[in-house]
This record gives sequence, C-alpha cells and structure tokens, in this order.
Amino acid sequence: MEAMLYKSQQDVLSEEEFNEVTLNKMKNEPEGITNYPVLDFDEKALKKLSTGVEETLRYSKVKPAGGKFYEFVKRAFDIFASLIALLILAIPLGVIALIIFCGDRGNPLFSQVRFTKKGKPFKMYKLRSMCIDAEAKFAEVQKENKSDGLAFKSDDDPRITKIGKFIRKTSIDELPQLFNVLKGDMSIIGPRPPLPREVVLYTPQHMDRLLVKGGLSCICQTEGRSDMPFEEWVDTDIEYIQKRSVRFDIKLMFKTVAAVLLRKGAK
Repeated sequence: MEAMLYKSQQDVLSEEEFNEVTLNKMKNEPEGITNYPVLDFDEKALKKLSTGVEETLRYSKVKPAGGKFYEFVKRAFDIFASLIALLILAIPLGVIALIIFCGDRGNPLFSQVRFTKKGKPFKMYKLRSMCIDAEAKFAEVQKENKSDGLAFKSDDDPRITKIGKFIRKTSIDELPQLFNVLKGDMSIIGPRPPLPREVVLYTPQHMDRLLVKGGLSCICQTEGRSDMPFEEWVDTDIEYIQKRSVRFDIKLMFKTVAAVLLRKGAK
C-alpha cells in the first residue's frame, strides 16, 4: 500500500511521511489549509496520484453497500434524470451562460480536474462564477481559507463575479455537472468529487470517500454544505457509502432540493 504526496515532479513521499505531512498541516492550520503544497498537476502527476489512491483503497475496511442490481438501477436513473433535466434546463442555462459571457467575454463554462471512484481523474463542468484567470490567482487567495479542513472556502473570495455570487448561492453553477452524470463520470447522489490539491493531502481514511462514484449531492450537501466541519463531512460520506440504497438515494434527492431552495449553507 502506498499513498503519495508530491514535493515536486521527481520526489515522492512514502505513506508514513504522507500522513505526517497531512496531520501536521491540519494541526498547524486548524482553521483550514492556507498553503497547499501542490497546486498544479500535469498528466504524469495525476496518474501517479490516481494510482496511489487506488492502491490505498485496496486496503480500506469500508465496504460499500448495494449490489449489482442497485448499481444498475442507479445508473439507469442517472441517465434518465440527467437527460430530462438537461432538456428542461437547456434554455435557462443558455441564458445564464450568455449573461456570464457578456460580463467579461470569457467562456461561460469552466472545467476542472476532480477525482471520482478509485481515484479516477475526470473533468468536472461548472458555469463559471469567477474571473477568467481564477485558477492562476488561487495561490494569492488560498491564505483566506475559512474551511477547517482540506477543502477551500472563502466568504469574500475576490475572484467571484457579480453574477457568480448569485449562481453559487442558488447552486445554478453546478447544473452543467448533469453532463458529467450523463457521461458516467458522476452520479446524482454520491460524495462530492475532490480536487487533486486536496486528495494529495488525504489520509487513507479520507480516501474512503473515493470508494464510490462522486455525485452532485450527498448527506453533507443536505445538512449545511459549507457550514459542516471537514472531518464531519468525511464521516457523512462514509456513512452514505455504508448505507446507500435506492430508497436512501431518493431521500437525499428530496433533501437536496429542499436545501437548495432554502439556500442552506450556501456561500
């Protein structure tokens, strides 16, 4: 078993050193990571990180619930629901995309590499809620992290545009991920896919989130989203993985709709 953290493209930390780095980061920065050790990942680094996650998960003691029939029903529903939703939302999404484009003449769609089941990297889509060069500016704003864990959250992120504040609070920016669901990268319900810069700091326990396919929403997103502490967020994802079923998925879908309408935990 080998979990890996990249100091550079050449150097690799062992699992023991990897865990020490992560725990020291969280101990020294209890209010949230403000200096991610790695921000940019090329194809080679992504492949190595993916391999490290997959290898680590082979030794996980968490057993995902649901059998082959559940997986079949889940995938069939994902295809049907995402296709219908995209057809219904096509015009509204087009209008919002046009508004974003008129704001700064930049591409209204934004793609970002995320990790899903067994550490597989994929491009996740969003409506762009930030300035065009937001990724390049991340190194400047990471010190403003308000999260208590490895994920980045900031109440006053200067990169967010005016229209961006609205589509983020209403979760409209996440709707293009329906394409990811249709393609099979994601599911309607499942743990939110993390970024490589977060996964590289994961302990093996955190990596358990990647035992199943990532989704649009899970327990955390129905109970406060950005208000939930990181470790509790991880615990709720593991809870979902161990309890998932068609009935539980349907319950979480209804709770997600309620959370979005009430803007529960939206930032």
